[in-house]
Amino acid sequence: MNAIPLAYLRRSSWALYLGLALCALSLLPGLVALFWTPWDPERIAVVERLQPASSAHWLGTDHLGRDLLSMLMAGARSTLGIAFAAVVIGLLIGVPLGLWSAARRGWVDELLMRANDILFAFPALLLAILLTAALGPGAMNAILAIGLFSVPVFARVTRAGALQLWLRDFVLAARLAGKSHWRISFEHILPNLAGLIAVQASLQMSLGVLAESGLSYVGLGTQPPAPSWGRMLNEAQTLTAVAPHLALLPGLCIALAVLGLNLTGEGLRERFDPRGEGRSR
Repeated sequence: MNAIPLAYLRRSSWALYLGLALCALSLLPGLVALFWTPWDPERIAVVERLQPASSAHWLGTDHLGRDLLSMLMAGARSTLGIAFAAVVIGLLIGVPLGLWSAARRGWVDELLMRANDILFAFPALLLAILLTAALGPGAMNAILAIGLFSVPVFARVTRAGALQLWLRDFVLAARLAGKSHWRISFEHILPNLAGLIAVQASLQMSLGVLAESGLSYVGLGTQPPAPSWGRMLNEAQTLTAVAPHLALLPGLCIALAVLGLNLTGEGLRERFDPRGEGRSR
C-alpha cells in the first residue's frame, strides 16, 4: 500500500476542519431556530424600525421593526433546510440511476447519459427559476426545482465511479458467485463510492444554498412572512445607504455557508483521493 504524502494530509485536514467549523457556524443557528429565537422573526413593529444594536435587539431591527438576529437564525433554517432537502432528492434519485446505468450499460446507459447532457446544456439556476415560475413560488417548489437539477450531477458522478469499480477483482468475484447486478451495486459498488458521493453532496449543498438564495431574491423561493437570506437581501437593497448591515449580514451568512461547504468538499476530496490534485495538473 502506497503511503499518503504528509503535505496532502495537512492540506486536506486544514480545509476540512475549517470547512466543518464554518458549516457548524452556519448550521447551529438554524437548528436553534427550530426551537427558539430571541424574538418572533415574523413580528412587525414599525415603531421600532431601523433600530441600532442594543440589549433588546442584539443586531438591531430592519425597516419593519423585525429583530435582525431572529430573522438571520430563521433564514438559516429556511435556506439550509431547502438546500439540504434538494440534495436529498438528488441523492435518492441520481445515485440509483447512476448505479443502474453503470450496471446495465447498453441503451439504458446511453439514454440516461443523453438525458443528462440535455439538462447540462442549460444553466441550472435559470431552469430552476423557469420551473418555479411555472409551478408557482414557494419553498416546496424551490426544493423540487433545485433537487431536480441535482439528479443528473449525482447520476453522472456515481456512474463514472461505478464503471471503474465494475472492473475490479472483488466485483468480478461477486459476479462469479452469481450475485445480481443490483445486489453487487448496493453491496459492493455503493459502499466504495460513499466518499465520492459525500464530496459531491457537500458541493451540491453549496450550490443549493446559492440557488435558494437566488430564487428567494427574485421572489420565487421562500415566501413572506417566513424569513430567507435571499429575500432579506432583496428587501435591504434600497436601504444600503441608510442601513448597509441589513444587506451585509445575510450576504455574509450566504458567503460563509457556501465557503464552508466548498472547503468541506475540498477537504473530503483530498482526504479520499490525496493524489487527485497531482493527477489533474
